[in-house]
Amino acid sequence: MEVLAYLVPLALALGLIGLLGFLWSLRSGQYDDLDGAGWRAISDDEPPLPPA
Repeated sequence: MEVLAYLVPLALALGLIGLLGFLWSLRSGQYDDLDGAGWRAISDDEPPLPPA
């Protein structure tokens, strides 16, 4: 039971760090364009070369 004195504050601190990281990513615009990355992955960057 003495270990709970360490684990509960540690769990709360890790939860707070995770929440702060999420809020930072939200404010910095990480979730603004959710579809753009998917379309960039499947789009062709260069046109194919003509046959020689």
